[in-house]
Amino acid sequence: MKSLEKDLPKSLKKYFGFSSFKEPQEQIISSLLQGNDVFVLMPTGGGKSLCYQLPALLLEGTAVVVSPLIALMKNQVDAVRGISSNEGIAHVLNSSLNKTEVKRVKDDIVSGVTKLLYVAPESLTKEEYVEFFKTIKLSFFAIDEAHCISEWGHDFRPEYRNLRFIIEKIGKMPIIALTATATPKVQDDIQKTLGMTNAKIFKSSFNRPNLFYEVRPKVNPEKQIIRYIKENPGKSGIIYCLSRKRVEELAELLRINGINALPYHAGLDGKSRASHQDKFLMEEVDIICATIAFGMGIDKPDVRFVFHYDISKSLESYYQETGRAGRDGGEGYCIAFYDYKDIEKLEKFLAAKPVSEREVGLQLLQEVVAYAETSMSRRKYLLHYFGEEFDEVNGPGAKMDDNSLNPKTMISVSAEIRQILSIVEQTKEQLKLKDLVNVVTGKESAITKSYKLGTESYFGSGKDKTDNFWKSVIRQAIVHDFLIKDIETYGILKLSEAGKKFIKNPHEVLMAEDVDYEKEIDLQTQIATQPAGGINVSDKKLFEALKDIRKRVAKKNGIPPFAVFQDPSLEDMSLQYPTTIAELSNVFGVGEGKARKFGKEFVEYIANYVEENDIIRPEDLVIKQLVNKSSHKIFIIQSTDRKLNFEDIAKAKDLSISDLLSEMESIVYQGTKLNINYYVDELLDEDQQEEIIDFLMESDSDKMSVLLEEFGHDYSEEELRIMRIKFISDVAN
Repeated sequence: MKSLEKDLPKSLKKYFGFSSFKEPQEQIISSLLQGNDVFVLMPTGGGKSLCYQLPALLLEGTAVVVSPLIALMKNQVDAVRGISSNEGIAHVLNSSLNKTEVKRVKDDIVSGVTKLLYVAPESLTKEEYVEFFKTIKLSFFAIDEAHCISEWGHDFRPEYRNLRFIIEKIGKMPIIALTATATPKVQDDIQKTLGMTNAKIFKSSFNRPNLFYEVRPKVNPEKQIIRYIKENPGKSGIIYCLSRKRVEELAELLRINGINALPYHAGLDGKSRASHQDKFLMEEVDIICATIAFGMGIDKPDVRFVFHYDISKSLESYYQETGRAGRDGGEGYCIAFYDYKDIEKLEKFLAAKPVSEREVGLQLLQEVVAYAETSMSRRKYLLHYFGEEFDEVNGPGAKMDDNSLNPKTMISVSAEIRQILSIVEQTKEQLKLKDLVNVVTGKESAITKSYKLGTESYFGSGKDKTDNFWKSVIRQAIVHDFLIKDIETYGILKLSEAGKKFIKNPHEVLMAEDVDYEKEIDLQTQIATQPAGGINVSDKKLFEALKDIRKRVAKKNGIPPFAVFQDPSLEDMSLQYPTTIAELSNVFGVGEGKARKFGKEFVEYIANYVEENDIIRPEDLVIKQLVNKSSHKIFIIQSTDRKLNFEDIAKAKDLSISDLLSEMESIVYQGTKLNINYYVDELLDEDQQEEIIDFLMESDSDKMSVLLEEFGHDYSEEELRIMRIKFISDVAN
């Protein structure tokens, strides 16, 4: 063994072509060659795989590498085969092989050709494989992606927890466990579960100084993504989404906007997944839209950006996924879109899980919220989470995040947090976040009425501040562990011991003044018109002129201005300069019907404006929409024509009522009529309908916040959304 250790630099050059090891690869390999158990904590891109590949090539026998993903195994096997003339040097043993292929793998192992055998944990549980492994010479076990062992890890795999017993059945040999993301709690869990508490531990710094971290409000993320990609042509990137449906839709949207993109998720057949992965690695495609099924162990060094369309379920996931950018040490931009509503959706998914799993999931989510809403250095926050200190002034990569580059103004919210905690205490811990906001701002709701809170002294005690301000304050209280969401009664906020102490002895708590991640993210929201550099590129002079035209057109048609085109549509026009009806129908929130009905005056004015001001139109920034943006558009139109119940329409397409209404809003705001009077007439009587329609006719806005402020005491949000759909369909289309 001593000679093997002494010759390690030569072996490294011989097999992998590198003239020196990265720190601490050489020590890790030496320790494994000496027969020790080894625990390796090394960030993505740090060179973990070499820590078991090189000793496997040097030692007698076959090293068994337990790996969680078939795609990862394929990638690793291809890499090892690339350094040898004998293809049998590395094999995969998993459910994708037929009997003939399994026999060939076993023959190569028995004959001593195979040095690395990649197996899925499920394969190891098969008795026939356990018996086979007992008969051959094995050098060591490598447990890759070892965080899968821990329930506190971000990708828990129950079958990983049985590995220790299986390995003991096969025989005593060294174990090397490797992971790119493990908090101290996860590390401890991994070592105990694998029975390697005496392992030699090697930790690399988690800091990746070349990565830039940014969190943006999730306002029209598709437009921001397309603009970023078009401003960075030819650069390779990954966009992570939480659902397969979103992956497919986003990949399609990118393609119709001239961007070379492919989807990747577990719902694709194995052949398609392998093909899409290979095209990305071979640079035949620039962008992969993927669920978390993509990326583990994918060794592509020049990924230049990683977008999170949906925020991750844990900081471990987020860190590992961002770590796929800039593995060659070059630039890597990590941009996540954040909307607290996404967190609430994830919490609802957890509600159906067993209590222990729910508790873990909710705590991991809370860390994500704290990271997204923090005003401190994001790098410092991440490194602290993984148990590492960081100097945010002089440390490597100190200014490489949005908070450090543009520090937010901080305000003290100690008094407001105490105010909220006192309300929770006085209302006997019975309220959810939304109810607390209603109480502190003095808004009547079903809950405040049923508990008769309207007469209490604290009711309306914070009405001088906005709902969003109070939501941020409450989330700060949750992040600081003053409030906890009750597991059994989902969403109810309870006081922690720390919260009770804070009421008696408050101390300073700071919050960023401009935290506002809760703008109304629907068709009524003003879309983001900032490119990556943050400069507003819409033409304000044109925007004001278009507002005047809108007033004129609205008056002529006897309808409110917002029923012609909404502000986001005018903003988009003043960015894209559409000069034909066809171009106008590509503008955000404008369909063909609306473009034809109201568009003539707008495009004529814009055409003259462009000519008079010598404007070069940014045609590359025109975001083409999917042909059928509302994926269920035709079905919904046909179903409402047949007067089907909304609940039945939603059920047929596996939608919630809220999602169905969003689809309907998309349809009517783009200029298509929907015949829903049959449903509305069952829901509300004539006087009620008239009251809401009269208000909309006179109103300057149709935002839900405006409607709820006026009618929230008498009608549900669902009823008001349905009436708004009827109004736009009848009056504007």
